[in-house]
Amino acid sequence: MQRYRGKRITITIPEGIWRIIEENLKGVMGDKDSEIIRNIVIAWLSDKSYLKKEKEEQ
Repeated sequence: MQRYRGKRITITIPEGIWRIIEENLKGVMGDKDSEIIRNIVIAWLSDKSYLKKEKEEQ
């Protein structure tokens, strides 16, 4: 089994925000809590063009 290399962090999300995430994004952006949060972060970075800038620099 290949090990995923990345940074592990612990975050706290307000209950109201988490309720919105569970009701609207679970099953759409992933099934597991960590998968949903990872995809939200990646989508935000992509939307702000941070991922494109990093790719262009290489």
